[in-house]
Amino acid sequence: MGWYIFGVVIAVAFLMTGFALVSPRMFVRALIRPLLTVLYRKRVVGLENLPREGGYLIVSNHVSWIDGVVLLWMLPRNVRFVVDGGNFGTSFAKWLAAAFDTILMLANPKSIARALKTAREGLKAGDVIGIFPEGTLTRTGQIQGFKAGFRKILQNNDAPIVPIYLEGMWGSIFSFSGGKFFLKWPDKFRRRLTVYIGKPLPNDTSTEKVRSQVCQLAARSQVENREEFTLVTKQLIKAWRRRGSGLQIADSMGIELKGREALTRALALRRMLAREVLSKNETNVGILLPPSAGGVLVNVALAMDRRVAVNLNYTVSGEVIDHCVNDVGIKHVLTSERFLSKTGLKITSNVVTLESVREKVSTADKIIAFIQANLIPAKWLFRILGLNKVKIDDLMTIIFTSGSTGMPKGVMLTQGNISHNVDAIDKAIRLTEDDVVLGILPFFHSFGYSVTLWGAQVLGPCGVYHFNPLDAKQVGKLSEKYGATVILGTPTFVRGYIRRIAPEQFAKLDICVVGAEKMPAELFDAFEEKFGVRPVEGYGTTELSPLVSVNVPPSRSPSVHQPDRIEGSVGRPLPGVCAKVVSQETGEELAADEDGMLLIAGPNVMSGYANKPELTAEVIRDGFYVTGDVAHIDGQGFIHITGRLSRFSKIGGEMVPHVKVEEEICNVLGRIGGQCQDGESEEGAVNVCVTAVPDAKKGERLIVLHRPMDADVEDVIRGLKEAGLPNLFIPSRDAFYEVEAIPLLGTGKLDLKGSKDLALELTA
Repeated sequence: MGWYIFGVVIAVAFLMTGFALVSPRMFVRALIRPLLTVLYRKRVVGLENLPREGGYLIVSNHVSWIDGVVLLWMLPRNVRFVVDGGNFGTSFAKWLAAAFDTILMLANPKSIARALKTAREGLKAGDVIGIFPEGTLTRTGQIQGFKAGFRKILQNNDAPIVPIYLEGMWGSIFSFSGGKFFLKWPDKFRRRLTVYIGKPLPNDTSTEKVRSQVCQLAARSQVENREEFTLVTKQLIKAWRRRGSGLQIADSMGIELKGREALTRALALRRMLAREVLSKNETNVGILLPPSAGGVLVNVALAMDRRVAVNLNYTVSGEVIDHCVNDVGIKHVLTSERFLSKTGLKITSNVVTLESVREKVSTADKIIAFIQANLIPAKWLFRILGLNKVKIDDLMTIIFTSGSTGMPKGVMLTQGNISHNVDAIDKAIRLTEDDVVLGILPFFHSFGYSVTLWGAQVLGPCGVYHFNPLDAKQVGKLSEKYGATVILGTPTFVRGYIRRIAPEQFAKLDICVVGAEKMPAELFDAFEEKFGVRPVEGYGTTELSPLVSVNVPPSRSPSVHQPDRIEGSVGRPLPGVCAKVVSQETGEELAADEDGMLLIAGPNVMSGYANKPELTAEVIRDGFYVTGDVAHIDGQGFIHITGRLSRFSKIGGEMVPHVKVEEEICNVLGRIGGQCQDGESEEGAVNVCVTAVPDAKKGERLIVLHRPMDADVEDVIRGLKEAGLPNLFIPSRDAFYEVEAIPLLGTGKLDLKGSKDLALELTA
């Protein structure tokens, strides 16, 4: 570092004496290049994609105040950037801009028109023109919507568009990481900057497709630079040490653990399990525990011992659990005798109860764990635990799918998958040490594992856990006792909380994120009216680690200048995640607001299904995961889920969406005095489910499963017709079946297979 600084000083002295002999551009380049070389390491990918001659328009993401300077340093030709002239008010700034023929644009019509004209003339003259179409610096690391103004530069010429993504500036003092510019320490020194250059696009490429190409470069950059991610196990050790004597973990069974106390117990448990229970080469270890202090410690202990945790779904049958255990070669399942007796599960797997091995934690285990947790420097501890040998592509967990459409599949998630998700949550939601996360999602659910377990424990908050998300009474008590500020759930859970939780119990609640199923419009208002917090929707799947996108909660929004939530959408993709929508027939990428199949790429995409390479190849194509969800992306980049492909029926050659029919039935019931949600029903109950059964004439026909409702079926059908639904969308009178309960999974999601099986049974 000293030689770099010495070289910069000599270069500056030399250049100042020869200033009159060189052009301003040469002078500035000679001054800036060595300075940037001291601060950063550069890498250029796709240089061959730049046209060798002629003019072209560079379109890039915008992360920091010095993006333009950095790109001038990294690219071979001078780039004439079109920038906000308000940032170049001083004489020196104007001189600097003039040195590179920068095109300054002020916020008035004449200046804008003049700047666009200058840029067009530059393209025709063979110049390279650059623009940041987001129009402002990102406040979250996400790529914002592109403004269409850059298209005016391309008028009356055939210059191509070159998409560019600059990776590495987020976290620098010039970015908004940490919620502010400049006044902070950079999170890395001599960070590596990589510019990804895409293939030139035709002049008439739509704004949305240009943005999509930049997003694809962003996803590629994150995948290729995943070695930069910090292992969540290392982050957790530091987080628990920082928490010290502050409360870190609590649960509904009365257990409370402070930060260093939790670390000590996890390290002691790790030693005991490795010595007394698990063989040296045993990789995959089953866990059958609810969200609790014990569940957290077991997962952390296995991660510290470089094992693969497989949290098993305790809401399914013993037969399904045995299938999962055999599928991934689990030798031991760690559980609790008390919990096992409460579930009534009968499994043939080699079960080890924590009660039976508790006494095997020796005094030596406790002493060594205490020393490791409190006295040994973190870097040494990482080596002692062997965490320095863990690779980012090593498997961290296997999470089985819900089985809503068949037997569960084992989704293999790597260290990098989970690390990226935790980092992305930090950027989008900005959790702090003052937060208390109410962990009600089970750890066998991907959101429960990645967000309420690792996200909550790594990013600073205290985690409070309860095993039953439908138990609104206990959820309310825990929230009031510990001052919960963050809760994640489903619309099913939210319904129960609105009815059964008192406003004072959610007095400190600041964030409510819902997912898994579409949030009915009326629930937003009902929740906000009662608790003063407006929920936001997010989206993800087990195969995507799981989080893909989220609307930024109002209280955590970093900027009033950028839209970061649109109600009815599931938010923008997280940093480094790319979403695109393609035609189900041709596979071609669709324009904004056009419905098609949703595809996702990025470092959150699973490594594959366990022992199912053919099935993996079906859903991962060219790096994109085929979600099976029908969606569209609007002009701002927000994802709108229209429905699940498995929740469509092909009737008479047309695709009929079940969710749309369900929503309209609920609307009709509301208008005619019936209820979609019975106020006296058990918590979380769903009243209406639309499914389908085979039909000899039309291929399929709709079936409506419903709980008792205060309305006549004929009135419901009449209401659907008055709402303007197409005839194919309207179920026949004999398609309505009253049932005691509609099948749900343990996570609160609709059991699609169970509902279909019930419909087949009723219509047999």
